[in-house]
Amino acid sequence: MAPRKARLVTDMIKGMDVEKAINTLQVTPKKCAPAIRKLVESAVANADQRGDMDIDSLYISCAFVDEGPTMRRFQPRAMGRATRINKRSSHITVILDDERY
Repeated sequence: MAPRKARLVTDMIKGMDVEKAINTLQVTPKKCAPAIRKLVESAVANADQRGDMDIDSLYISCAFVDEGPTMRRFQPRAMGRATRINKRSSHITVILDDERY
């Protein structure tokens, strides 16, 4: 997924409680929303496994998208030419916290 499109979704869930963020992502009509929802659920499971955070009070303290490697593809065009197609990828980071300041 393109970083520009994924940032629309991550900016929407910044600062939300985890439950509210998961519910919001379930009804968001963007292609990257299910992947980000799985990422948030995985982060909650990791926090639960570590056992040093209160799961009920978790919220998304930071969420950002960095650009990943770009795959370059070529599409044939008329008269023997070719156009470059950039297949962009993303690195998505979600940081949870259990205390609001």
